[in-house]
Amino acid sequence: MSMDTDSVAEAIARELQLMSPGVRASRALADQLLDPEFTEVGASGRRWDREAMLSALPDMQGADEGGPQYEPTGMTGTVLAPGLVHLTYETTLDGRRARRSSIWRKLDDASGWRMYYHQATPVPGEQTRGRGTGP
Repeated sequence: MSMDTDSVAEAIARELQLMSPGVRASRALADQLLDPEFTEVGASGRRWDREAMLSALPDMQGADEGGPQYEPTGMTGTVLAPGLVHLTYETTLDGRRARRSSIWRKLDDASGWRMYYHQATPVPGEQTRGRGTGP
């Protein structure tokens, strides 16, 4: 395995951890995966900073073991530069699909790979039905 392949594999493993209920429900575990300068633009268009995300994660969908879970598909990654990986994939959560893009950064310390930026864009279709917007 090359260093690039290792970097992508590590970013994917951590991305999947962030989707798991056990991590989403634990501020301490999520804290280890978000970069100090983390930002997100969610599917709603809302911008989140690190503190807002850590505070909200335990109450968001996907944090309850018995509730709807994220189902990722087509996850692929590219090394943009040493210590910087871009992941793209789709998720389904409770029937709603989103295209997702994450940038993972590895700083020169012991913290390992952390999510620096994330964006989710809704996939048009099933979630717009019944709102008078057509197919």
